[in-house]
Amino acid sequence: MAPRLCSISAATRRLLGSPRPSAGVPAAAGVAAARSYSKDNEGSWFRSLFVHKVDPRKDAHSTLLSKKETSNLYKIQFHNVKPECLDAYNSLTEAVLPKLHLDEDYPCSLVGNWNTWYGEQDQAVHLWRFSGGYPALMDCMNKLKNNKEYLEFRKERSSMLLSRRNQLLLEFSFWNEPQPRAGPNIYELRTYKLKPGTMIEWGNNWARAIKYRQENQEAVGGFFSQIGELYVVHHLWAYKDLQSREETRNAAWRKRGWDENVYYTVPLVRHMESRIMIPLKISPLQ
Repeated sequence: MAPRLCSISAATRRLLGSPRPSAGVPAAAGVAAARSYSKDNEGSWFRSLFVHKVDPRKDAHSTLLSKKETSNLYKIQFHNVKPECLDAYNSLTEAVLPKLHLDEDYPCSLVGNWNTWYGEQDQAVHLWRFSGGYPALMDCMNKLKNNKEYLEFRKERSSMLLSRRNQLLLEFSFWNEPQPRAGPNIYELRTYKLKPGTMIEWGNNWARAIKYRQENQEAVGGFFSQIGELYVVHHLWAYKDLQSREETRNAAWRKRGWDENVYYTVPLVRHMESRIMIPLKISPLQ
């Protein structure tokens, strides 16, 4: 029996036929260069070496653990795609999402776009940044309600999906802010579902431990959920390949202090998951 193919409508063909944002320039390069990201990457790393312990108080965890110098809000999307539609989904996504990223009227920017390689199959993961927090998110949502091309894109996309979910995230104060990077790389998204009430303890341990995972520039970003499933932490890492991942992770165990972080944080975890992901062409993280 011949394999089923995902049918592409005339609307999709119009979207795919739209001009790309940067003619003559690779899509990833155009996306990465279009928006200005924080240039405080080295400073964030340096400050993480001298991070102060967070004492449990009556403040919200988001106030205690998130970056004070930025007001960034992140959205992570998980799309489970019909297997026969994955190529069409990727093409449609690559045609439409960069336009939002490049449009200065929308206070959102792409951080990374991937397909899951190992983990849940036929899955796409998208990470967005909203510069300006919740007001920026709402501004973007209200404008998209009147964006006919985007509404057409969503309608076409819905026929390709089995399910989808998302979360709103804040970034930990002691992690680097995600920056565009050249490839090729593979990315690991490690997701930890913590016991309620343990986020402060998790943050205190990782504020000390992150310095053990900086030598190969593998630390991309660290986030914790605000809306969606709660007490969820996402750590995003980059490696050249699976062998590099193995060597980098093994090297951490030879550093005095890393074992203590694992010892004190494992009891805080209810469930953990690892995804190995491959970036799409439009992803600023290549």
